[in-house]
Amino acid sequence: MKAAYFDTIGGISGDMTLGACVSAGVDFEELTNEIKKLKLGNVELQASHVSCNGIDATKVDVVVSPDRQHHHRGINEINNIIDSSLLTNEVKISAKKIFTTLAFAEAKVHRTSIDKIHFHEVGAVDSIVDIVGAAICLNKLGIKTVYSSPVKLGSGGFITAEHGILPNPAPATLEILQNYPVFLTEIPYELTTPTGAAIIKSVSAGVLGSRKITPTIIGYGTGSRQMKEIPNLLRLMIGEIDEYLDDTIYLIESNIDDMNPEIFPYIIELLMENRALDAYLTPVIMKKGRPGTILSVLCYDSDINNLKKIILLETSTLGIRIQKYTREKVERDIREVETQFGLIRVKVAKIDGDERILPEFEECKRIAQRTKLPLIEVYKRIEAEIHRVQEVFKKF
Repeated sequence: MKAAYFDTIGGISGDMTLGACVSAGVDFEELTNEIKKLKLGNVELQASHVSCNGIDATKVDVVVSPDRQHHHRGINEINNIIDSSLLTNEVKISAKKIFTTLAFAEAKVHRTSIDKIHFHEVGAVDSIVDIVGAAICLNKLGIKTVYSSPVKLGSGGFITAEHGILPNPAPATLEILQNYPVFLTEIPYELTTPTGAAIIKSVSAGVLGSRKITPTIIGYGTGSRQMKEIPNLLRLMIGEIDEYLDDTIYLIESNIDDMNPEIFPYIIELLMENRALDAYLTPVIMKKGRPGTILSVLCYDSDINNLKKIILLETSTLGIRIQKYTREKVERDIREVETQFGLIRVKVAKIDGDERILPEFEECKRIAQRTKLPLIEVYKRIEAEIHRVQEVFKKF
């Protein structure tokens, strides 16, 4: 599967994203011509090669006349600019999704609605170009699936913005990156901007993790600040990526035919409490035609000894067998979503860039017990709400 991987060595911003994409092969003249379709007036893109700690990187600057630089715009005005352009529908959807991510974060920070939010820095022409340009670049590169490293953030120090002096990282940046892995450094600069955070959160399927990627194209983008602590670089790798995560697990098994079956539920619960990945029972016919049960336990290497001890102490078995397996699994994580029943946890599985959202059983069980609704009805209502939310975001 072809995918892109953003390595946020020195954080991520809009101009760094454009630089990395141009370095990775986006035709700069084509990008400039596409940006002109926004009809933003006298806007010029400039690309230059910059040596960052000896590494050749691309820096993209947006040059705008001073009188147009800091015009404040709301989300509706920005969407109208995008919709009225001659950009492809795919680019429009991607760009509006990034702006919507920003709008929700700003609205949360300022305790208002997205319709009332007027962007300051991100409403400026150069930021519109950065965001729409990022959508154009990914489209030109033919990228459907994006991953990233944990996003690098600075800490300490302060940021000067339209609203005044803000803590580092900016509140909007942290709001956007909720539930997305970050790496908090001690560098007292703004490594990741709200624009950069919105781009990565909106286009990325998540952190790559242990999955393998075979890079075929590598590009480097850089920003204005040069730091002594780390290179101010955003690295973009494009290549083939394994669709599934893999890890090593162990299977502990024992055949049992002489134990009171009432003990099994207790054993399963005890094993799960002691870090078993899974524990299950399989009925079998054993020697001499006697019915028996295979107790199977999946675990990591670090938990084998403890779980083995539990099996030997708590069951009637006199022996166990252990096998090593490579496990492949789709990427998944746990998120919290707002529903008519309040905030609940859901499991999100990611397959070929698409998300499959599944309610957690224990959450649904708790709601059913509290509301006296049938469990199947709770599932139906939550799944319907999740579907509606997904459909809304598909429009952006």
